[in-house]
Amino acid sequence: MATLKSIGQKIAQERTRQKLSQEDLAGIVDMDRSFLSYIENGRKNFSVDMLLRLSDALKIKPSKLFE
Repeated sequence: MATLKSIGQKIAQERTRQKLSQEDLAGIVDMDRSFLSYIENGRKNFSVDMLLRLSDALKIKPSKLFE
């Protein structure tokens, strides 16, 4: 089962793979960079809507974050 930490790590890996900074991705999904950092480190809960916005911004299927 995917945990917040593993989902956050996958978001960070994909963001890095696409050569996006936290500031870049946060701007695309309209969130504060520090909140994105908390998500990537598994320290904050976030909504399904936010998960969909992040996966859309990264151009990946949401299910990829649960693998």
